Amino acid sequence: MDHRSEVREFLSSRRNRLTPDRAGLPAYGGNRRVPGLRREEVALLSGVSVDYYTRLERGDLSGASDSVLDAVGRALQLDDAETAHLFDLARTANASPTARRPRARADALRPSIVRLLAAITDAPAMIRNNYFDYLAANPLGRALYAPLFAEPAPNSARFAFLNPAAPDFYLEWEKNTRDLVATMRGEAGRNPYDKRLTDLVGELSTRSDRFRTLWAAHNVRYHRTGVKRLRHPVVGELELTYETLDLPADPGLTLTTYTAEPGTPSADALRLLGSWSATTAPETSRQPQRE
Repeated sequence: MDHRSEVREFLSSRRNRLTPDRAGLPAYGGNRRVPGLRREEVALLSGVSVDYYTRLERGDLSGASDSVLDAVGRALQLDDAETAHLFDLARTANASPTARRPRARADALRPSIVRLLAAITDAPAMIRNNYFDYLAANPLGRALYAPLFAEPAPNSARFAFLNPAAPDFYLEWEKNTRDLVATMRGEAGRNPYDKRLTDLVGELSTRSDRFRTLWAAHNVRYHRTGVKRLRHPVVGELELTYETLDLPADPGLTLTTYTAEPGTPSADALRLLGSWSATTAPETSRQPQRE
């Protein structure tokens, strides 16, 4: 992932999606050669010179101040996730060579985290790392994602794009894959020199046309809360609300839980899934632990 190309393609894609009308600008003439705003229009909205904005969009964020980045973000109408991504790209551009090292791999779980998972008994709960590997789950979580945990090394990205069962398991597979790639984009912006993450992106780009198309869109989003609709092979369709929480003491690890609206068929299906998971008696974690 070339950093200057990342910056160039991200900024140009955000500019191309904005029309003068959405940006509050008059659309002079009917013969616009670009699908969205012109560079000079973004420069005007940002309060910087055309030459300076052109330098930014060509991939050179070195020396860009927070105030300039904020102004560009407002001009391009970036949301919170996109603004954070822009700042991550700028941080990389200004980092010293010694700072451009990937962070430590987050693969093992502390015993207290394993106990926390085991203590969550009425809701599916899972932990993944920043490479989208599922490291552990409580019994209900393993039961909910049984098709994924059937794989030797459960990874949500590989499952979604490479497993032929995924489009049937995810009732909104197209939306889920869009969200997943947008989340991966944000992770890549925070850790652009992480070879393990880069290798995952390269593998999926080579093996999945859909992933390659979505990756080229440069969309970024947070994956914190929402609704997941699944078709489980045992209990049928479920509509569940998920909440994803970072684990501050374990950078790169997140905990995700799922709940159903009380009194709904999904709540009944989740209770049935709990009974089924009790008979299958899955392990809470298959990964090594650390103190």
